[in-house]
Amino acid sequence: MTVTDYVSVPVRLDFDAIAPGFSRAVSALDDAATAELDRVGIEPAVREVVRLRASQLNGCSYCVDMHARAARAAGVSAQRVDAVAVWVESGLFTERERAALDFTEQVTMMATTKVPEQSVRGVVAAFGEEGAAALLSLVIAINTWNAIGVATRCWPTAVRREG
Repeated sequence: MTVTDYVSVPVRLDFDAIAPGFSRAVSALDDAATAELDRVGIEPAVREVVRLRASQLNGCSYCVDMHARAARAAGVSAQRVDAVAVWVESGLFTERERAALDFTEQVTMMATTKVPEQSVRGVVAAFGEEGAAALLSLVIAINTWNAIGVATRCWPTAVRREG
């Protein structure tokens, strides 16, 4: 398949240009979440796996591409990046990562899941209360980015030549 064989997905709204103040506010929200993660020492690999899983669940092509690459850059093996979508069935994730991924899924799908107590207890046991709050901040931020990306398609996925 050549680059010219790819399908162009049209942008619906140039959100950053149309709502620049809100876009900056979401960026500040993301920066605040990252600062919380830094403060409690949650490593970049866990952060990117969480961002990737939420983006997969929300169907944000741009964010899936970005956070899969960021996860690999943070030291997550290609095999583990590929397995994020099926983490429940995969033995490639630690108990701590599994708690973060479960919590990510429960919060991302909260309209259905109502974020069960067991998920909250699991993430608190793995990361402590401050770590759980930092992860919640991250999940809220990535879900916000995903909502913008999916609704507007304002950030097309960049096509990179393989090889």
